Amino acid sequence: MADIEPYENALGAIPGAHPYSRGSRYHDAEIGIHRQADGTEVRYTKRRLLPSLDQQETQEHVVGGGERADLLAQRYFGEPGQWWQIADANPVLDPRELTDEAGRVIHIPLAGGFPSGRGDRRV
Repeated sequence: MADIEPYENALGAIPGAHPYSRGSRYHDAEIGIHRQADGTEVRYTKRRLLPSLDQQETQEHVVGGGERADLLAQRYFGEPGQWWQIADANPVLDPRELTDEAGRVIHIPLAGGFPSGRGDRRV
């Protein structure tokens, strides 16, 4: 099955196949369709619900001077674009809030820390 993954990743990159890439925080968000009075359909992303995250599914990180969410994502996940996982675990909307104060303790999700499916926290 490992041979299939590159093909699945390629499908995720096809324009129109899905409005968000697999690495996006909105990839699993439901897409709604609004029909205007003239019959035109407008696609939109419905509210994204965050799964519950127990503190046991995270590790603590003490913010150092000059750190940024994307750099932390690179360190912990190997991908700077996954900064949103750290934001979701704390939760903040603006990633600058995570690292704007040296000495702040933030939570970093462990690998696989966010269960799939709908949650109960709203962003």
